[in-house]
Formats: sequence, structure tokens, C-alpha cells
Amino acid sequence: MLTKSLRRCLAGAFTGAVMAAAAAQPASAGKISIGHTIWVGYGPLYLARELGYFKDNGVDVDFQVVDDSALAMAAQAAGKLDGTATTLDEILKYRSDKFCFKAVALFDESHGGDGMVSVKEINSLDDLKGKTVALNEGSTSQFWFSYLLKKQGIPLKDVEVLNMSADAAAAAFIAGQVPVAVTWEPNLTLVKTKNAGKVLMDSAATPGVIIDVLEISCSVLKDRPEDVKGFIAGLQKAVDYIKTNPDKAYAIMAKGVGGYLTDPKDFADAASGVKFYDKQMTIDYFGTPEKPGPAADVIKLGNEIWTDLGKIKTPITYDQIIDPSFTQ
Repeated sequence: MLTKSLRRCLAGAFTGAVMAAAAAQPASAGKISIGHTIWVGYGPLYLARELGYFKDNGVDVDFQVVDDSALAMAAQAAGKLDGTATTLDEILKYRSDKFCFKAVALFDESHGGDGMVSVKEINSLDDLKGKTVALNEGSTSQFWFSYLLKKQGIPLKDVEVLNMSADAAAAAFIAGQVPVAVTWEPNLTLVKTKNAGKVLMDSAATPGVIIDVLEISCSVLKDRPEDVKGFIAGLQKAVDYIKTNPDKAYAIMAKGVGGYLTDPKDFADAASGVKFYDKQMTIDYFGTPEKPGPAADVIKLGNEIWTDLGKIKTPITYDQIIDPSFTQ
């Protein structure tokens, strides 16, 4: 069973992941195959499948749970998957002339599900100077943390980063081994219930920054646009169902996503830290090539932060990474 620390982690080299993905089944015509880690925001995939929304739109689906997003992206690059569910900032590191894909739909926004825990003596971002912060390098946690420092005008070199998974970071913090850790739920709640420290800041304070997207290979978008449109329509109908039937929806999604979210109560608790995006929210967030929405701001931030961290060399443009036409 996969652990929650793998839900959006980028552990492992991309080249090695390509080899590991070789065993995946090839994507086939008439079926949309998506890779994803275990994360509450991807629940609508299973809800739409269970309620028949994909079939209603003439689309068959195949979902593959993978150890981390790097593996899913590798499988997609090798033609074994049609797309991947992951964060918008994350996909910037993989887009190239040789690996073409675009984000076409949104799943959710982290709205308190990610955060930073600290000892009581630390009361602001400025207090982090000279401190050790445990976090998963190369992941959305590092992107978010770097964004916070950049916004506050704090140089990255002023903080010592200790690389470890989100779960390990929380465990190290609870054990008193580090004064600060960047992690996510249920670790944030665990810190509070154990009275081990406090949540210095969470993603509710940075709306629209940590966004989970559905990206699809350009070849699929070109050759099978109706399948993609049908898939997205089914996905967005599932989000509407969550609004009117949350309890039933959580039970279905918990069973589908599985892992640490198998219990509907745990799924509901996790869902309280995210905001599912419906069709209009997606349209507003993406905007258009002529008038980009908030997505353009995250792309700009991602380019700046990942460049500073040495993860990308050439900035990715809105047109290269976003195709809003499938939700218009």
C-alpha cells in the first residue's frame, strides 16, 4: 500500500523512472489512461467512473496508481499513459520539445492541506533565518516554501534545508530533531494533537498557488480531442455531484483512491483541506491565451523558483503548458 508521502513527491531521477515505467500497459485508442499518486484531490476520477459519467460521454478510462509523479510522467513520456494528474508547478520541470503535453483541466487547490509546522519560538517567516527546515526537495513542498521566502524577500541561502519526505519531516519535527518542517495533512493535525508545536502557516494563506491539474500528451489532444472533451466533461460532472452529495461522494472516492484515504471519514477530513474545481472555476483559473488567468502567475512563479533551484533551464510559457479550449 502506498503511503501519503508519495502523493506528489518527485523522488528519483527521471531517466531511471523511464526504465521503471517499462512494465506499464500501453495506452490504447478509445481509452484515456491517467497516472496519479494517492491524493484526495484525485477522487473525482473514481467518482466519475463509478457514476458512469465517463461512459455517458463515450469514454473508457484506465487509472494507474504510481509511486510518485516522476514515474507517471516517465510512463507518459514512453507512451504508456495518456496523461498524469499532478501539480501545475511540477509539470514545468518536464515540458520540453521532446515531451509535449498540456494541462487541460483542474482537480483541486490545496486550501490548508499543505503547511509548515514550527516550534513555539518561531512566530514568523523572518524567524526562519539561520534555522533548519525539513522538507522534500524537488517537490511541491519545496516550491511552496520557496515561494513563501521569495514573497517575504528572504534569500534561500538564509535557511538550511534538510531533505526528507513529508512524513519523515513531520516525524523528525515531532521527535524534536528539527525546529521547522514542511509537510501536509494528516501530519499537520498530528502535530497539533500531539502538542508538538504549531502550524506556522498553511496553504489556505496562499490561494491558487498549489494546484492539481490534469495534463494530457499533445498527440492525444490532437488525435482524440472528443475523447478528451468527454473525459473532462465527466470529471466536472463528478465535481458537481460532490457539492450536492458529499457523503456519498466521499465514500465512493475513498474506495477508489484507497491507500491512506480508504476510510470515508479520513477522506472527508482530507477533503476539508482542498477546494475542488468545477467548470467555471477552471475557466476562470486558466483564462485564455489572450487573457491568461491566475495559472499564468503560478507558471511565472514556477519558472522563477525552479530556475533558482536549478531544476529548469528554459522558462516554460503559458501557451506551451496550458490548453484551456477543452473546458470552454
